[in-house]
Amino acid sequence: MKILVTGGCGFIGSHFIRVVLSEHPDWDILNLDALTYAGNLLTTMDFQTSPHYRFIYGSITNKELLERLIPGVDAVVNFAAETHVDRSIADVEPFIMTNILGTQRLIDVCRKNGTRFHHVSTDEVFGSLGPDDPKSNEFTPYDPRNPYSATKAASDHLVRAALHTHGLKATISNCTNNYGTHLYPEKFLAIAVTNVIDGKPIVIHGDGQQKRDWIHARDHARGILSILLNGKIGETYMMAGDTDITIADTGRLLLKVMGLSDNLLVFMNDRPGQDRRYAIDHGKIERELGWTPQVSLEQGLAEMVDWYRRNQDWWRPIKDSAGYCVWYKEQVQNIKNQI
Repeated sequence: MKILVTGGCGFIGSHFIRVVLSEHPDWDILNLDALTYAGNLLTTMDFQTSPHYRFIYGSITNKELLERLIPGVDAVVNFAAETHVDRSIADVEPFIMTNILGTQRLIDVCRKNGTRFHHVSTDEVFGSLGPDDPKSNEFTPYDPRNPYSATKAASDHLVRAALHTHGLKATISNCTNNYGTHLYPEKFLAIAVTNVIDGKPIVIHGDGQQKRDWIHARDHARGILSILLNGKIGETYMMAGDTDITIADTGRLLLKVMGLSDNLLVFMNDRPGQDRRYAIDHGKIERELGWTPQVSLEQGLAEMVDWYRRNQDWWRPIKDSAGYCVWYKEQVQNIKNQI
């Protein structure tokens, strides 16, 4: 097969490329990435020299470029997205451009060429669950509650509209919070690991009782590959890591993995639009495709800590120059004395 991966210099996209090159070394992969702040060529160093891999610099909003690249590929897997909630609160326009307009342009060119399209989405499109609510599944109504999740919900709807209106050969997957090596250091677990390496505390939004399910990016990549190989056109599949845990307890588990006490947890004001709980039922993909998560949270955190300790030349330049949104900077300033 020949696959166009969009956003392959990012966190999850790069994990997908690693899994494909490992499990299907004869497949050809084109990686289209705009190298925005979260796209990093250093993230692809371990597979850049593969004869079956090629990087192309560009954006999914560039329709002329897409029209040159997509003819001749068997499938497009769309990871390209703006994903950080705090940044969407500060400025939603880049999210509209990439997540909505970019997805539509991929749809248009894939439809024109009859190309298989897989769209990667998130559990956040379903909004916040109550403590006793059942997990979200393929039939859960959408209820996005922040600008980021609203743009991802819009992109999902565009894919489904094209599928039903124009016969787009598409599948969609929604998954829970990803973690693992190469996680950009503005996301909670990457900030937490790198802070503790530097002797700083783990900063928690609000009371820390927000519940999340963590899936290792490698498990997520395996699931997408399974959908690409055996998934049914027109279907949506959910993936989760089976770790329904509070943010505070996630921080405590990370400190335990690092051999430290939980007095390094510091709590800050909650961010606007914070959802209390996300959780996904992955029963469908398990029944139909045989996929289940393989990496436990404790195992994945230990691997992640080891990688960040050994690869400080990757994350230090990023973290030192990271342009956190104004709101986040203000909140950090409020607790500076605690830190």
